[in-house]
Amino acid sequence: MHHDRVTKTDEARSLSPADAGALLALADGYHARTVRPLGSTETAGHVVKSYAIEAPGRAVTDQDAQAALRIAAAHLSSACLRGSIGLSVLLVHAGGDGDYVLVHTWIEGYMSDLAVFTGPAGEINGLRPGRSGLAPCVWEAAVLAHERDAFSRHVLDGAGALEERLSAWRGDVLQGEVR
Repeated sequence: MHHDRVTKTDEARSLSPADAGALLALADGYHARTVRPLGSTETAGHVVKSYAIEAPGRAVTDQDAQAALRIAAAHLSSACLRGSIGLSVLLVHAGGDGDYVLVHTWIEGYMSDLAVFTGPAGEINGLRPGRSGLAPCVWEAAVLAHERDAFSRHVLDGAGALEERLSAWRGDVLQGEVR
């Protein structure tokens, strides 16, 4: 097996990414986005904890949140076939370049299932499954990182009856700006 090792010579050498211009353009446009919890509910046999993520100048409306919950319910209706254990996180993202709905579900074996739905800005009822391989953006990943920690802390490592653990998980929300 071959392992690459970083040497002092490697550290002294200037390494450039394949597309430095694209990386610098991303850095120049990088900004905070607002995250706010939308509560939790039960749908399609799952406890669903929901969040809005909003780009500057965009907002997730109550109508958007309800449309996203319908998308989640349709996806979660077959989640048992993917090993779901009944807990899900719904992200409703009013992005700068479009709208996104992510349905993250905890499944058997400490794993998770992720569905990403995308569409034009302001047309949440027109969202369709994202292309194969599409993964969370930096802001969505920040919320999912919080949720991974909350799930581990309250459900897996928690003490007490399951309902107490689930209540603690539902109450542990991320709010404010994420970068």
